[in-house]
Amino acid sequence: MVGEGQNARLSQGLPGLAPDCFQELEPPVLVFGGCYGNLEATQAVFSAARRLEIPPRSMICTGDVVAYCADPRATIDLVRDAGVRVIMGNCEESLSMGAFNCGCGFAEGTACERLASAWYEYADLNVDAEARAWMGALPRRLDLKLGKKRIAVVHGSAQHINAFVFASDGDLIAEQLAAGGCDGVFAGHAGLPFTRILDKRIWHNAGAIGMPANDGTPRTWFSLIVRQGDRLTIRHLPLDYDHVAAARKMRAVTLLKGYADALESGFWPSCDVLPFVELKQRGHRMNLG
Repeated sequence: MVGEGQNARLSQGLPGLAPDCFQELEPPVLVFGGCYGNLEATQAVFSAARRLEIPPRSMICTGDVVAYCADPRATIDLVRDAGVRVIMGNCEESLSMGAFNCGCGFAEGTACERLASAWYEYADLNVDAEARAWMGALPRRLDLKLGKKRIAVVHGSAQHINAFVFASDGDLIAEQLAAGGCDGVFAGHAGLPFTRILDKRIWHNAGAIGMPANDGTPRTWFSLIVRQGDRLTIRHLPLDYDHVAAARKMRAVTLLKGYADALESGFWPSCDVLPFVELKQRGHRMNLG
């Protein structure tokens, strides 16, 4: 996981749509991302959607349906067949192209890069041609109108599919909000949930449902956008799921234990990508609202 200046892959076709091409979507809207091949977590977020009475057409996935965990094919099938709105992540891009690595943008020689090579090889062997075709056809950007707000949904940043944007990156957020050309950006990739408002524009990351948020708990995160009068409110919501079963399956298929352990401990196996502020917050239980 790297920033804009470190091997960030340029996205192809990320410019937004013309103003009259924004798709209108009425809140409430559920946003999630980073399924990472974690079938148990993905099933749990769909169960949460049913409890919240959110239909699939009002659900947005910010990409990386496949990555670290043991059920890439079943997770793809679940997300694809549900009919939710899905953005192409760098993992979808790489797998659809038959690339040699995940394209996450990890700096060469880091622990993240070494760990990624193992899970990517496993995912590559367990994704069929039909799934690759679906991934390759996903949009790289989705332009939505939520209430009166125009929102660009991307995976990494407004300009790079594999750029990591964290809450502490104020200058980068401001730059990418300007590049997005909208009232706000919903993004994924970074794995940590947060919302920032700069100059009345919003950057929102719902987090990842397939891997904990490095806060020492096995919970993962998604978000809910609701209307309150003329205003939109974003609620960060924790997701509890059968993380023990998900970790057990990872060990059974001999995936490297680092990420399997992370599902249970709530700690990432490597923090190479984290800025200083987010690194200092490691192990501090998140209390988002």
